[in-house]
Amino acid sequence: MSEAERIIEGVSRIAESLLPEFGMEMVDLEFRHERGRWTLRIFIDRDGGVTIDDCARVSRELGDVIDAENIIDYSYVLEVSSPGLDRPLRKEQDFIRSIGKLIKLEMARPVNKRRNFTGRLAHVKDGMLRIRVDDTDQFDLPIDEIKRARIKYEFTN
Repeated sequence: MSEAERIIEGVSRIAESLLPEFGMEMVDLEFRHERGRWTLRIFIDRDGGVTIDDCARVSRELGDVIDAENIIDYSYVLEVSSPGLDRPLRKEQDFIRSIGKLIKLEMARPVNKRRNFTGRLAHVKDGMLRIRVDDTDQFDLPIDEIKRARIKYEFTN
């Protein structure tokens, strides 16, 4: 296990135990070397969304626990934010909450000779999802073989 993977695993464990106390969940976590510094980026959410004050409060609490447990031995920047309009979808529960929405996903392996799908999420059950890519084509895809998935924001007039 690499140093970055160890840090991500440790921070995930802390965040997943701490965030429910705030009525929130961790959507995603990144630990990257960017612009000459290490950045730990945590995306949080809850029903109704998160505010800047929520992000600041979680940042203080989470930062204190990470430092107390000495998970990261060098300087880093902690960023806590909402996942945004194009939130990533990772867990089955994320997909269930997104039924009816337009999503874009990439499969780890081709399905019917294609890896990329954009369409309306129609159904989720037992580790599988159904996506309708147009009025006639739909695909049943295993969630655990999805490499990347995001909500595709739809602008309305």
